[in-house]
Amino acid sequence: MKRREFIMLLGGAAGWPLAVCAQQKPSMPVIGFLNSRSPTDSADLVAAFHQALGEVGFFEGRNVAIEYRWAEGYYDRLPAMAADLVDRQVTVIAATFLQAVRPASAATKTIPIIFDIGGDPVNLGLVVSLNRPGGNLTGVSQFAVLLEAKRLELLRELLPQATTVAFLVNPTNPNTESDTRDMQTAARTLGLRLHVLSANTEGEIDAAFVVLVHQTGALVVQSDSFFNGRRDQLAALAVRHSVPAIYDERNYAVAGGLMSYGGSQTDAYPQVGVYTGRILKGEKPGDLPVVQSTKIELIINLKAAKALGLTSPLPLLGRADEVIE
Repeated sequence: MKRREFIMLLGGAAGWPLAVCAQQKPSMPVIGFLNSRSPTDSADLVAAFHQALGEVGFFEGRNVAIEYRWAEGYYDRLPAMAADLVDRQVTVIAATFLQAVRPASAATKTIPIIFDIGGDPVNLGLVVSLNRPGGNLTGVSQFAVLLEAKRLELLRELLPQATTVAFLVNPTNPNTESDTRDMQTAARTLGLRLHVLSANTEGEIDAAFVVLVHQTGALVVQSDSFFNGRRDQLAALAVRHSVPAIYDERNYAVAGGLMSYGGSQTDAYPQVGVYTGRILKGEKPGDLPVVQSTKIELIINLKAAKALGLTSPLPLLGRADEVIE
């Protein structure tokens, strides 16, 4: 080897340690954000998630990246979305609602999953116990799916003369069978007839209200991501067809719906961000106890009540957490 070539080789070798160090520098951790809803109707959840992440030291684009996947109420998209996040080797998955948690859990047994669901995660087989979840899942439970029957009671309190109530369900929702069974039991207890209607397209929602007008006097809308994304349509149809209805989230009442009763998403969701941050710092999901959110909100929209020709009983108004005028 010529002397000049040997000197150039040595000069190149001087840069090797720096290059190797650059290659071995840890890459930015990535959060997989898997949601059964759409970004437009989840802006408050995303904001709460970001705020909580910031409180534990993580900021999107600065020291953490986030891969968002939105199913927009079409649950059949979720398995492929979950598999894609696993293939991308995200550090942790934040999965909102049971519809997203199931596919995420099926896709990986090693990547930590932080959930926000409305049911009992032990009965659902997601964790072995609330205090010591074990495995790769933990998160927040609002037990919201247990509130369907309570919504029926509140509607009956507002409409004591009602004899038949409709229950609008999404047939693709994994909770539909159990929700319907619970509602049928509650209806029998209250001496009501329950008419179950199904819809999983906007056209089917329109058609359901045509049936409602002729067969029932009131409506309970199932807790469902697809319906939540069509809350403006549901609230407008209820007013147009003079159908008193109750929903699961405050957003419906804000959109012009009559009443909502359910867990506070903005109260529960920051915990998902906190737990996600703790996982990024090295904690194990199996060691983080499932948090039980207990804040339940009753919201009444008086403007909608007036449009429907209803007067809310004073005891019901007195129990409301918020009255929209």
